[in-house]
Amino acid sequence: MKILVAEDDARLRRNIVYILKKEYHHVAEAENGQDALDHTHTEIFDLVILDWMMPKLSGIEVCQQLRNAGFNGSILMLTARDDTDDIIKGLDSGADDYIVKPFKMEELLARVRALLRRKDKVIEQVIQIDHLQLHVDSRVFLYNNKVIDLTKNEFLLLEYLFMNKGRILTREQICIYIWGYDYDVSNNSLDALVKLVRKKIDDGQSKSHIQNIRGIGYKLRDNECFRQREKN
Repeated sequence: MKILVAEDDARLRRNIVYILKKEYHHVAEAENGQDALDHTHTEIFDLVILDWMMPKLSGIEVCQQLRNAGFNGSILMLTARDDTDDIIKGLDSGADDYIVKPFKMEELLARVRALLRRKDKVIEQVIQIDHLQLHVDSRVFLYNNKVIDLTKNEFLLLEYLFMNKGRILTREQICIYIWGYDYDVSNNSLDALVKLVRKKIDDGQSKSHIQNIRGIGYKLRDNECFRQREKN
């Protein structure tokens, strides 16, 4: 799958690109409307994410030009405008959906999945590690085929770890995914959340599924770690 992210806020753009790269094969980025349009001339994208207000060309102008040129992929608009007339203008310009800033990354990912499903794209819906199973669409988590009750943030933590199984995630990346890019929570809040999740998925085992990487963040142990543990 190919996704283009056009956003002039560098920090927000980097966060969106990082998270999408963990789910999809290819993500390109642009810092203004003209660069976004140029990208679409050389590559075919399944989804284009456009910030409404960008230098050179606005998201609305890029959207209109793409549709006029016959682009049939999905278009998601990022906007700080929540006025009904503005939203209608964005949809009338050819956007398939919109999301109002500030937003949480979980909401963005949900919109992306929905748009790509409409295009009949295949997304991994069930992720299994050892005896743990996470169902992305239905937001259900199973331990030995038994449903485990999770709060919204507990599920988001596991979802992000599962999507990046075996990879080290920094505290900042995890916090952005759970609480949004403008999050205002302490490290203690994340540690407390991890502790609660461990109690629900570790079942008293000596080695937790969620590994603490000192000074960096956390990672989910992969299948090989559990196979080695069972042999020892």
